[in-house]
Amino acid sequence: MRLSSPAKINLFLRITGRRPNGYHDLQTVFQLLTLKDEITITPAAHGNLQITCSDTDLETPDNLAHQAALMLRERLNIALGATIHISKQIPVGGGLGGGSSNAATVLLGLNQLWRGGLSIDELAQLGLALGADVPLFVRGETAWAEGLGERLTPIELPRQTYVIVNPGCHVSTSAIFLHPDLTRDSSSSTIARFLDQGTPLVGKNDCESVVCDLFPEVQKALAWLRQWGPASMTGTGASIFLPVQDDQLCEEIKAKAPASWTVFATVGTQKSALHTELDKYHE
Repeated sequence: MRLSSPAKINLFLRITGRRPNGYHDLQTVFQLLTLKDEITITPAAHGNLQITCSDTDLETPDNLAHQAALMLRERLNIALGATIHISKQIPVGGGLGGGSSNAATVLLGLNQLWRGGLSIDELAQLGLALGADVPLFVRGETAWAEGLGERLTPIELPRQTYVIVNPGCHVSTSAIFLHPDLTRDSSSSTIARFLDQGTPLVGKNDCESVVCDLFPEVQKALAWLRQWGPASMTGTGASIFLPVQDDQLCEEIKAKAPASWTVFATVGTQKSALHTELDKYHE
């Protein structure tokens, strides 16, 4: 099975509270992207489970895709195996959801390959234990999100191209959410209010100021990209995105970016290609 593992951006991110267990309540819009990793899953004999990756630094037991495979196998109470190869395009630690997306693709792919029979709801609940973004990628639709990020309402957004700049930093999500200066009392919004603001649909990210204080390179990239419009940080960083209207502007930005930065042009999608691909394998 050769399957897509798409990236996402957060069009805004409000942190509305903190729970007694330390987890945060938030509101956001997850916009799925055409930017993606690719995952190849091959059945393996004797129950062997192996993860390889184009980025060999990710070939560790901490890899979320590996944890997802082990968790699913335990849930199904089976001894089947697989070889899983991840071809990375999504920057690691960039707030683009690559690790969570990889985990979701593995859950969906192995559930089908191993004939596990778990529903999307069951896989989303299983994935939540790995990370708050995993249910988004399991369900595979651009969505308004609340709670920890797992309460998802699919929404239709205008087609939009984005330039994404990654300045090469690796930002720890847990470190940002634990930071004492993080805003934790933003007021709640609504889907209607978000959609009524007009295009481009970009809002405030409550994590941005803390990340910029800790990572000057992110602040530099943000200020640089704002030359061309309302750039914003996605998730807990480090990537910055800008809605753009034409391919010429994309090429101009890419040509002027510092060589040490990674720059992508990508398009927002309503639905992940992953589910279409799985349907074809099912046939």
